Amino acid sequence: MQAHQAKQNPKEWPLESQQLAQALHQKLAIGNQDWHALKGQPQRRAAEQLVAALVLLLDAENSPAAATVSPQRLEATALVEHALGWLTGERKDPGCPSHGH
Repeated sequence: MQAHQAKQNPKEWPLESQQLAQALHQKLAIGNQDWHALKGQPQRRAAEQLVAALVLLLDAENSPAAATVSPQRLEATALVEHALGWLTGERKDPGCPSHGH
């Protein structure tokens, strides 16, 4: 028989959700070293934005049961809209301002 585990509060995010989302964000974030190689990949850019939105939504202070729109929710919405722009082709790589291309 399994040891008794504390029941998850349905008004909170599942345990470790935030940590898992942050780990995925670290994997998908385009860092300075990879920027030039990956910046033109729309699906990669969209995934980076979507997981960043997920990290914001899973913030411990941002209850899934909250009826009010939090600053994290507003920022997450903007990131999702930005990601949709990459997925639909409405957003394009603007080029690197320091290189002029």
